[in-house]
Amino acid sequence: MKLAHFFALALATAAWPASASAQGLPSQKILTIDVAQTLAQDAMMTCRGNGFKVTVTVVDSGNVVKALLRDDGAGTGTVEIGRMKANSVMAFGRPSGPPANLPPGTPAPPPLLPGTINAMGGVPIKVDNQVIGAISVSGAPSGDKDAACANAALEKVADKLK
Repeated sequence: MKLAHFFALALATAAWPASASAQGLPSQKILTIDVAQTLAQDAMMTCRGNGFKVTVTVVDSGNVVKALLRDDGAGTGTVEIGRMKANSVMAFGRPSGPPANLPPGTPAPPPLLPGTINAMGGVPIKVDNQVIGAISVSGAPSGDKDAACANAALEKVADKLK
């Protein structure tokens, strides 16, 4: 009896259309080490050109560091702050920073999750609206300048993010 059930199940499985099992599989782009290193270098060089000594962190879709550059003279705290900016991007899927609806002049609230920060400078890396990683910059005089360096690097590699 058990053998009959086994053969019935095997026959039913073999009859299942092959396309039905494959059609639901998603495809995902990955952040390569080459692109991650290029992003980090371009962001650091952009900030350096503006007179800022920064740390750049690039993480993949699993929030694992793919590239990290700390420029000569960048403060040691920039490493941890940059990591928290990348964590914020990956946790919320948007650029790091205070909530968009915060009234002008209001201080940023404390972060919602441990290891995140409400400071600008972390930017998602996207391909076709899919977040494949994040780049963060820390060390410029303000978060908007950190974000500008990150966005400049993303613009330079836009052709590789397709």
